[in-house]
Amino acid sequence: MNGRVGKHRNILLVWLVWPLITLGIYSLVWYYKVNREARDFDRRIEVNPVLALLAVTIGWVIIVPPFVSVYRTGERIAAMQRAAGLPGSCSGLIGLILVFFAGLQSLYYQHELNGIWKQYGDPPEGSVVALAVVPEASGPAM
Repeated sequence: MNGRVGKHRNILLVWLVWPLITLGIYSLVWYYKVNREARDFDRRIEVNPVLALLAVTIGWVIIVPPFVSVYRTGERIAAMQRAAGLPGSCSGLIGLILVFFAGLQSLYYQHELNGIWKQYGDPPEGSVVALAVVPEASGPAM
């Protein structure tokens, strides 16, 4: 089975610089793209990037959806790591905790994603690569 590689990004730019310059809009774009990359990397990872984004934006009204979405994004990244033949070291729980510390979850998650792309030799975004193993199902799309 094959998947598409996502973009290798500088973790400090993702976490601090671009969000400051764009008044936070980049963080939302990044969150959408990361969830889209999970879906495109392995079609067995079930996620609707739009629903994931809505959960962290308007989901605040209900309080719980943003936290569930951040947690599940971490679990999706762990599934991506396993599909790339790496140990699933990304933790949704750590990502969830880091939300409360200056939004460090984006830095953490992007670092974990960069490790996946490095495993394949940092090919250009969208390159097709062979997956190593079957990841576990990621659950609902939030």
